[in-house]
Amino acid sequence: MTQLRSRVWRHGEPIASDFALGDLDGYLTDQEALVWLDVCDPEGQVLGELAGELQLDRHSVEDAIAPRERAKVSRHATHLFFTCYSATLGQDAAGLPELKVGRISAFVMRRGLITVRTTRGAEIDLDQVIERWEGEGLLADGVGALVHGLLDVLVDGHFEAVQVMDDKLEDLEDLLFADSVQTRQIQQKVFALRKALVRLRRVVLPMREVVAGVMRQRLTDEWEQSRDLDGEFNDLYDHVLRAAEWTESLRDMVTSVFETNLSLQDARLNTIMKKLASWGAIIAVPTAVTGWFGQNLPYWGYDAPWGLWQSVALIVIGTLGLYLLFRRNDWL
Repeated sequence: MTQLRSRVWRHGEPIASDFALGDLDGYLTDQEALVWLDVCDPEGQVLGELAGELQLDRHSVEDAIAPRERAKVSRHATHLFFTCYSATLGQDAAGLPELKVGRISAFVMRRGLITVRTTRGAEIDLDQVIERWEGEGLLADGVGALVHGLLDVLVDGHFEAVQVMDDKLEDLEDLLFADSVQTRQIQQKVFALRKALVRLRRVVLPMREVVAGVMRQRLTDEWEQSRDLDGEFNDLYDHVLRAAEWTESLRDMVTSVFETNLSLQDARLNTIMKKLASWGAIIAVPTAVTGWFGQNLPYWGYDAPWGLWQSVALIVIGTLGLYLLFRRNDWL
């Protein structure tokens, strides 16, 4: 079911919210109004009628609702279009890390912003976006403030997901060197983190292109009249670069944890093999002595009591000597 949400500001102050779709044209032609309309799960001809009324590019309209569309930005005659993704790192039913991704597309016009979302994937918190818009006091600078606020919330979510993943990697590193080794648990978490990181990189890295494309379009007067947001967009682009660089370092960390886990397994296997070989050598001593003294041929002392004590002494001296030798060389 299609859900609509909208708001209108004039001089940075809200004057209307959740207005009728028929009033959109009137607000967009008001040179002092700033309009936002959100269309969630568009059905039927809702988006098509809206596109015809506002002269939206049909390819952009298709991209706004098509599944698995890549993050991108494109310029058209009457509007700027971009698609980007949110990211939240949570847990699945088994308690393993899982990245939840939500998508939002936007049509940027001279006095308005139209966002299109679907409920597939993670939900994007629009209340947080509205709070960012109205809390920063930038709405008087035009539609660029809406674009900046939306992208800023998404990038902050990327940073939070990266931070959570970094913390989970540190916990995993501690688990690697824990006294009680849980190899299967470590392997499951490493695989889940690698899978989540691959998806996170698909979300974070294209944001550089999106933000850079939006910043390039701000150099024209088609939809942005104020240059007061230059510093805000430059800071946003810096955050995008930092998030992308952080994901690069996380990829190295995941690879390092994976390789370290394999190395530790090899080291533990070598330790176990040394212990087994040491105990095998120790056990071989009484086996060899009793085998010698148990032969069916006469030997020196076979018919005297001291022959028994001779075998006992050889067993004790041999096993104790090997035990002390292996302990000194840290094999036991």
